[in-house]
Amino acid sequence: MASFDLDQPLIELVSQTSRNYWTLRHAFEGTQIFGGIGSGKTSGSGRMISLKFLKAGFGGLILTVKPDEKDMWQEFCQIAGRSQDLAIIEPGGRHTFNVLDYESKSHNQQHAITENIVEVLKTVIRAGEEKSSGKNDDPFWETALDMLIFNVIDLCKLSKGKLSILDMYNIVQTIPKSMDELRAENVEVKAFQIAFETARQNVTAQIDKWFASLPLSIQEKLQENDALFEEQLFGAIPDARLLKFLDQFFFDNFIGLSEKTRSIIDFTFSGFLFRLLREPVYSLFFKNASTITPEDCLNGKIILINLPVKLYHKVGRDCQILFKYVWQRAMEKRNVHHNGRPVFLWADEAQNFIHEHDPDFQATARSSRVATVYISQNLPNYYASMGGQKAEYKVKSFMGTLATKIFHANADIETNKYASDLIGEAFFEDRSDSLTVSKDFSRTRSRSLLVDKLMRPEEFVKFRTGGPLNNFRVEGVLHKQGDMVLNGQNHVKMVFNQQFIPS
Repeated sequence: MASFDLDQPLIELVSQTSRNYWTLRHAFEGTQIFGGIGSGKTSGSGRMISLKFLKAGFGGLILTVKPDEKDMWQEFCQIAGRSQDLAIIEPGGRHTFNVLDYESKSHNQQHAITENIVEVLKTVIRAGEEKSSGKNDDPFWETALDMLIFNVIDLCKLSKGKLSILDMYNIVQTIPKSMDELRAENVEVKAFQIAFETARQNVTAQIDKWFASLPLSIQEKLQENDALFEEQLFGAIPDARLLKFLDQFFFDNFIGLSEKTRSIIDFTFSGFLFRLLREPVYSLFFKNASTITPEDCLNGKIILINLPVKLYHKVGRDCQILFKYVWQRAMEKRNVHHNGRPVFLWADEAQNFIHEHDPDFQATARSSRVATVYISQNLPNYYASMGGQKAEYKVKSFMGTLATKIFHANADIETNKYASDLIGEAFFEDRSDSLTVSKDFSRTRSRSLLVDKLMRPEEFVKFRTGGPLNNFRVEGVLHKQGDMVLNGQNHVKMVFNQQFIPS
């Protein structure tokens, strides 16, 4: 395995008086690029950083919003000599990733499998919910949804021996609305009842086999003491304990919920599963065996999910968040001492792919050697995406985990003020002359120190945006946390070439 120097320069920062570098170490601390429409954020700094990553041997994950991003990255990989490493998950393509199989094989313990899959599904569901209503801030809804997902997954495993999105959907859709419906005669037996009866038969078979294996004296003792029998049974057969929990949840709690409460929980989960059953998503992520996994990025693969949000809308967004979260967890598990290859996570229009675990992931991304690059037009995009109470504080807190910021031309007041405040203030010498003409002529000169912004918000509106009129040059300001960039400052104004090709 090739070694990677964390202080390897990626971008050279040069002025007339000093020289500095943006290195692998800085890349692992995260990068946020801001710029208005047509500012050159993707074709300027985005192009340069992506090509630098590719030339340095990074593996990576690329999420897509616009239909032309696949072509752009194919061009980048060709320029960098990495075309063979680009693996595209797309309709009609050669690569698929089975999420449920992957998560089921990631852990040996049955509980860990359920916990893992619940966390993945819940993360995607919560990322796609409208948070402005405040529903997500109520712990009842989160707990109720968690319990439904947990128990449906466990029932599916207990009855079928494996997980299937279709089976889970059918079970959720056919849970009786009331106990009267459950007890009604001459009613078609549906998926939920079939699954529960099958699970009961499977567990009963395990119990009979276990009980028959016991000495007669112990059998007689257990038959005389129900509490002891249950204690021994649950210790010997975990599925028996699980079946009891399923029985309590569905028959004692869930079926008896009020219609309004029940419908909200049902539609949240079943609506999500329904979208996953639609093609091409079902074939790409839930039906066929995996031809590629997140760990392939540690061997240099660059995985691009070509389900652009502009074409596939919510289902494209959900599937990319799902893969992103699974990928992030895989990167966190790796041992960098055994495999130190740098990897990148790339998202243009990144506000589409933010989920609740991103701040925690970004806080440890440096030790996992993951270089996150998020590109967005402005801060309000993130406010609208994160939503809920205190959205501004959530976004500003998350921005703090991305140590490098690049600001391009922007007409958004909020983002320009944020950039100006981040760059900070300094003392400036203010000179003034006064001239008095009366009986005597007099002139006075004075000097004083004033505190003012190093870059005022209105300056960002004036940056060059590339294209033929600007000789394909894009202006931006790079701000780096912690290390001085140039001349004792944490920021530097730069010019990016839209036709940049790395040497």
